[in-house]
Amino acid sequence: MRVLILLLLAACALAGLQTWRIGGLTDKADQAQRIIGTLSAGIESRDNAIHRLNEDAVTRERQEQSLRTQLTQAGQRARDREYTIQRLINENQEMRDWYSARLPDGIGRMHARPAFASAADYLRWLSGGDELSDTGKLTRH
Repeated sequence: MRVLILLLLAACALAGLQTWRIGGLTDKADQAQRIIGTLSAGIESRDNAIHRLNEDAVTRERQEQSLRTQLTQAGQRARDREYTIQRLINENQEMRDWYSARLPDGIGRMHARPAFASAADYLRWLSGGDELSDTGKLTRH
């Protein structure tokens, strides 16, 4: 009978130990579930960010293509204008003469003035006495 009581006590102790271990495992499972939830939210946030970035990339690509098309069209219009100008110049002797005529000296000096990197450079240039000529005094050649 003693052996039976000892076995029952051992079984109860073993059951208590298992219950305690199950409680610890439950806590660990709850903690793991919270970690999984946090990681899932992080993954969802990352996926949303990737989706937004992909959409932005597609939008930028479309805008870039539109700008390239506009640039091509602008280049074509500029070439067309240049061809028209050349055609008009070549059609009319008076226009050819005007086009090939030398610019007046004052206009030539305006085109030859130095390039300025800043407003201070321009002010130094002006204070040096290199003023532009008075356009009212230019004579036509």
